[in-house]
Amino acid sequence: MSETTAPLPSAVSATSTGPRTLTAGRGRARIALRGLEVLLALFYGIASALPKLIAHPSAAESFDKLGWGDTGMYAIGVLELAGAIALLVPVLRSVAAVSLGALMVGAFIVTIVAFDGENAATPLILLVPLGLIAWARRDSVKDLARLVRRTP
Repeated sequence: MSETTAPLPSAVSATSTGPRTLTAGRGRARIALRGLEVLLALFYGIASALPKLIAHPSAAESFDKLGWGDTGMYAIGVLELAGAIALLVPVLRSVAAVSLGALMVGAFIVTIVAFDGENAATPLILLVPLGLIAWARRDSVKDLARLVRRTP
């Protein structure tokens, strides 16, 4: 048998470990994605929604400047808290990421128009992980649709 027709040992070992490596990589990606969801849920729940819901002076001042007052501040705080909680519910993760993403687009526009672009990068930066979650968890929308269509 010639050297050109004999199978190479490295080729055999590469194909035999391929599926295990792929599965391990998917497991790590799932864990990283879940960690990102928890991190964003904590950010939206504690750092973003809480100051609005307790009417912290820094949040109240911003909403007063916008002319939205306490009602607008509480409404945005409730939306952010709902999104934070929904990021932790498996069937709602994708919808929560899209909803929070829409909220961030609105925040970016308001920041540009009302605050002359001060801190405008923050909502844009948050769009990246939210988009990743929405895309990675897109199959959960089918599960949610099945749950909504199901009649008791």
